[in-house]
Amino acid sequence: MKIIIAAGGTGGHLFPGIALAEEFKTKNETNKVLFIGTKRGMEKRILSREGFTFEAIDASSLKGKNLLDKFKALMHIPKSIFQSIMIIRRFNPDLIIGLGGYVSGPVVLAASLMGIKTAIHEQNTIPGLTNRILGKIAHLIFVSFEHTLPYFPKGKTVIVGNPIRKRCLEGVSPSPLHTPFTLLILGGSLGSHQINQAMIDALNHLLPIRDKIKIIHQTGESDLRLVKEEYQSKGFSAEVFNFIDKIANAYQRANLVICRAGATTLAELMVHQRASIIIPYPLAADHHQYLNARVLVSQKAAQMIDPDQLTGERLAQLILHLYHQPEHLSQMERNAGKLGRPKAAQEIVDHCYKFNTTGVKCINA
Repeated sequence: MKIIIAAGGTGGHLFPGIALAEEFKTKNETNKVLFIGTKRGMEKRILSREGFTFEAIDASSLKGKNLLDKFKALMHIPKSIFQSIMIIRRFNPDLIIGLGGYVSGPVVLAASLMGIKTAIHEQNTIPGLTNRILGKIAHLIFVSFEHTLPYFPKGKTVIVGNPIRKRCLEGVSPSPLHTPFTLLILGGSLGSHQINQAMIDALNHLLPIRDKIKIIHQTGESDLRLVKEEYQSKGFSAEVFNFIDKIANAYQRANLVICRAGATTLAELMVHQRASIIIPYPLAADHHQYLNARVLVSQKAAQMIDPDQLTGERLAQLILHLYHQPEHLSQMERNAGKLGRPKAAQEIVDHCYKFNTTGVKCINA
């Protein structure tokens, strides 16, 4: 098969696309995969490192923009559809998969106009604007959560979970492989200043267990130096990174994860069976991170702190509570594991193969 994957902007859209590309190549090494994204996102840098071909279109988000920027984004739509048509003609794919976000819109629309088979994947509990529109024309729709089913037509929508890259599935273990007690702090692929600052403010409250814990912290670029200096000045053992490439190893070592509620992060937590303190990103479209987090909290697989109520003291209190309650942590780990779907990418590829060869839209839809 020849497949185009439209994904980019953030890791939340791009990494599931990479997971699918890996699975298509595992299914048949002669399969050809082309990514379409934008020049502004992280996709070019990461995809070149992963060995995948990439082409860019001019597409912009409509969310969170002022009136002038929204007008400019709307004016880009015809151009981005035309660019997508040109790329599609050159590559001549059997199937096009959109991973949500503003990049997917023009690519899947162009494919529909050209009569090419299409699929979309929605990572979050509440679909974004792009996927709500594309759900009306896509042939196959994949979702991560049962809560998402009512937003899409029956008969072509199936729950599969969120695809996870192979490197993130390595060494999955039901319990941490290392001591001492280790905190893993993730603010998303670009980091989170709010979480970084809260952790800095929490350090004085964590001094009673300073010599009994280790910290692994992904800060993003802008806060890297600040966070490193704070850990050093307070005498904490910490590994601080702009971005953690070997994320599976970090999960293996972690007793407790502090993170946002992006769909990819939550999928990794569930597959790795890790207890977590989730702090949803407050500006996420349609509050989808809060709703994502509620799925884990409702199953007692995670604790949540409302971002409006986040302080260093509150974060430290919850860390200390869980540190002193190992059975509570173990129960959260078991509950998270029950929600994990490590074969999401394989299931999606199997559906796509069946649809491409037989025209059957869904298995067990």
